[in-house]
Amino acid sequence: MICLLLFWFMAFLDLAKENSEAFHILEGLKRKMRGFLCLIWGLSPAYMIAHYPQWDEDHPIHFVGHSAGAQVVRVLQQMLADKAFEGYENTSENWVLSITALSGAFNGTTRTYLDGMLPEDGQNMKPLCLLQLCRLGDWLDIPLLKAYYNFGFDHFNLSWRKAGLWGLVDCLLGNAGPWATGDWILPDLTIQGSIKLNSNLQTFPNTFYFSYATKRTRKILGVTVPSGILGIHPMLFIRVLQISLYRYPTDVPPPYKGYRDEDWQDNDGALNTISMTHPRLPIEHPSCSIVNDSDCQPLQPGIWYYKTVEADHIFFILNRERAGVQFDLMYDNIFERCRKHIFRKTSQTLPNEAP
Repeated sequence: MICLLLFWFMAFLDLAKENSEAFHILEGLKRKMRGFLCLIWGLSPAYMIAHYPQWDEDHPIHFVGHSAGAQVVRVLQQMLADKAFEGYENTSENWVLSITALSGAFNGTTRTYLDGMLPEDGQNMKPLCLLQLCRLGDWLDIPLLKAYYNFGFDHFNLSWRKAGLWGLVDCLLGNAGPWATGDWILPDLTIQGSIKLNSNLQTFPNTFYFSYATKRTRKILGVTVPSGILGIHPMLFIRVLQISLYRYPTDVPPPYKGYRDEDWQDNDGALNTISMTHPRLPIEHPSCSIVNDSDCQPLQPGIWYYKTVEADHIFFILNRERAGVQFDLMYDNIFERCRKHIFRKTSQTLPNEAP
């Protein structure tokens, strides 16, 4: 079994271009390493050290994606099905055996509008908003701030050390960096952007799908509020409250027919819980809600099994100490599911049995 973990917390690069990179990284896996691979792919370049030479339809990969990483895998699988990678005519959707999503960003999030994306189109930013600080922050290039959080824009050379004062002007005008080329992820995380993206993504009949949707909200007298203080990471508590109180502007068209604010109030501080269960916009994909992991055994391919758990957006990815026993149980269930309950009817040669 080969399992690839994509932990993608608030990545800011464009999904389609990231999937081109994802494919060639995975193709790089074909050169050196045999056997089981557990790969954490995120802001660290450590992913470049591992390789899996047998990756193909007969030796498919289990993917585990967090946040936008789950949507990245879906785009990658579609590109494999469409044979979108030049020089690789034998790819197919069956190169992916299963996708497990942790707080997956399947249908967008209303947080993007809180941060500054225009609800009118879901593509452009408000003149004054939190997201505009991204432009200023990368130009200032303060090591202390980048040590706290790095947006991953270094390759655009936005720093004042390289771009100078005019570089700041270009950033603020949207003429430089990802804002000039569209190579960033926020437009894909609006509801409108997700609908556009999902219009081209399939749920494939031979792939197994499982999703953990997270929430840290509850209703008190009919009002959705954070479910507590101690169980929510400090940097997400205010976000949970903001998203639960968000109301889509009444003076602009709703993002889709039938949109209701109350459906989007439960959240985990970054994504709305309704967005994490399974792809549901613009059309709803086959799905099945479960309470216990064992409820879906044996799994059937082509169906999104989903389970809602009490956790904030980064509960299962920052460290084991914070999540405690739940951390072990969830990952044990994921790997047990991949080992024992996900298989295709046709026999496959295991990597360590390959000639």
